[in-house]
Amino acid sequence: MPLSRLNEEQLSAAKAPLGHNLIIASAGTGKTSTIVGRIAHLLQNGVEPSKILLLTFTNKASGEMIARLGEFFPNAIVSNIESGTFHAVSYRWLKERYPKITLKQPGELKTLFRSIYEKRNFKRMALDIEPYSSMFLYDMYSLYQNASLDGFDVWFLDRYPEHELLMDIYMHIIEEFEEVKREYGFVSFNDLLLWTKSYLESDTIPFDEVLVDEYQDTNTLQGSLIDTLNPKSLFCVGDYDQSIYAFNGANIENIGTFSKRYSGANVFTLKTNYRSTAPILSLANRVIERNERIYPKKLEVGRVGKSHPPRLLVYEELFDQYQSISREIKGSHTPNDQIATIFRNNASADGIEASLREMGIPCKRKGGTSFFEAKEVKFLLDLISLLVNPKDMMAFIHVFEYAKGIGSALSKEFFQCFIHFGEGDLARGVLSPTIYTLPKLNPNKNVQLGLFDDDMEIGSISRFAQIDLDEKIRSHPILKHPRLSQEGLLFFREFYLYMRSVKQSKMPSTILQKAISSKLYEGVVDQLSTQRAKLKSGEIDEEKKSLSKERINRKAKLLLDLSAPYKELGRFVNAMVLGGSELSEGEGVNLLTVHASKGLEFSEVYVVDLMDGRFPNRKLMSKGGSIEEERRLFYVAVTRAKDKLYLSMAKSDRIKKLDFIPSPFLHEAGLIKGEFTGEK
Repeated sequence: MPLSRLNEEQLSAAKAPLGHNLIIASAGTGKTSTIVGRIAHLLQNGVEPSKILLLTFTNKASGEMIARLGEFFPNAIVSNIESGTFHAVSYRWLKERYPKITLKQPGELKTLFRSIYEKRNFKRMALDIEPYSSMFLYDMYSLYQNASLDGFDVWFLDRYPEHELLMDIYMHIIEEFEEVKREYGFVSFNDLLLWTKSYLESDTIPFDEVLVDEYQDTNTLQGSLIDTLNPKSLFCVGDYDQSIYAFNGANIENIGTFSKRYSGANVFTLKTNYRSTAPILSLANRVIERNERIYPKKLEVGRVGKSHPPRLLVYEELFDQYQSISREIKGSHTPNDQIATIFRNNASADGIEASLREMGIPCKRKGGTSFFEAKEVKFLLDLISLLVNPKDMMAFIHVFEYAKGIGSALSKEFFQCFIHFGEGDLARGVLSPTIYTLPKLNPNKNVQLGLFDDDMEIGSISRFAQIDLDEKIRSHPILKHPRLSQEGLLFFREFYLYMRSVKQSKMPSTILQKAISSKLYEGVVDQLSTQRAKLKSGEIDEEKKSLSKERINRKAKLLLDLSAPYKELGRFVNAMVLGGSELSEGEGVNLLTVHASKGLEFSEVYVVDLMDGRFPNRKLMSKGGSIEEERRLFYVAVTRAKDKLYLSMAKSDRIKKLDFIPSPFLHEAGLIKGEFTGEK
């Protein structure tokens, strides 16, 4: 049975008497086993499965726990346990009581919100302050619903007092938004919890026990919902040292004040860590002890055997750090899927990913698309790949598919034309053609197979008379192609101008900079940002489009930074593109933000970019974060390591001409002697 597998401290928690029980489950101490053991204990002692509610932060987590119970109890029992995320459980309950409600995704509700916002004419008010955009106001309203029980006006003005003159308008927009939602039966994810809480205030859904996983990540609304459920017994499992979601509304006070809010509450501590070695745990303890100790605890080692002390890796320059770590990984005997590089900011992954590719080491990023698979990055890499390998037809097709009205088949024909015009040389065929006749594109004509001589009829160049063209472009033989449209010609014009601009260039950074600055790329950016800002209604969300452009431009800048150390275009392209095609998408070294790494464990862990400003992230701290939260993020990162832990930093960034000082956490860990002397 599950209880027989628990150690003494886990068993004590699992068999706690009914009441208010808080289990402080530190990293690697077996919280999941304890929760499963607790439910088994309840079932063995006659608690009806339908009277047990398990609330988790992912449906996957609840599914795994129920599956474990299914190894010991019949399906007829475990299937009656109410389990899932706060939102999933609330939606099931509400659908039973209000069948006509319709759950709407945030994007759809933002469109509705904006339609109400845009009815207001702020320009006529002659204000000294710029009103907040509809999207910002919507996001703040959503955050407020998770974070506060006060009125929105009180909460909002506490943060933005300078907007007091606009508050009546903001409130009227929100009131109308809520009225329309009620009229049509629309509910948001926040509404699921708010409606459930409201229902429970007038009626009850009786439970003998409610179990809450990851309790440290609950927000004010979720905490209030738990109180409104008012179960006979409450079993909350979490670790205040792993509370890292304040940016998303998580309220650490929920776990911090548990024993004050619930008179007679029991607090159990799981302190035996079975994941990490003694030196790794010692380092984690030294740092996290700097935070206020809400509940006394210290991780203890549950493992025996050989251990490796954590190592500090210091490099002169940022990119040297990424390349050197990649070499360390290449020389490691640890399987790739048991290695992780963990970083505070997403941008840190790009240098590591590029360096790993260059060395032929497979890697994967959890959540989101790989930097190199992003369409905007692939376009730039395909564009410059043509300069290294002019016979790369697929790169050409990928570039020209962005021209309106030109698909892959026509792109292939254009490629064959340019090769023909340049007698085998793509660049010559584009810039200085020596043959002015169209090639025979379908020499093996076969009517039965649908192959026709589309190229037999030469297009009239006069159809482009109204377009402003360079004389060399106007006389180019590609204009004779019968299927070249005006949009296709305009795309070719920008491609031609780019190819001409880099004809004499050798440095990868120069060639890439010219690509990023070209009107060719500008058009691609506009296409991609428009696609990403398109709502289900077909409208374009201009604010979303602007934000998308900003993200695309940031990726282009990162790619440009990665090109700086390279002197040869071929080597740069090989590192960025060619190596990636051989990598297995589902395997390899794990590249993870701290948030994405939570709950995972690896034999070998590299925590990178441990420079003050990057980790801790001072920019986010200035926007409402705290050094305590950053320290918790560091604690989560280092406690992912089972056997080997490497902490790395660079002294400078030569691209941005920045000098770095070590993270204060390296001082606190005892890896750099003396107290931290940087600006706090």
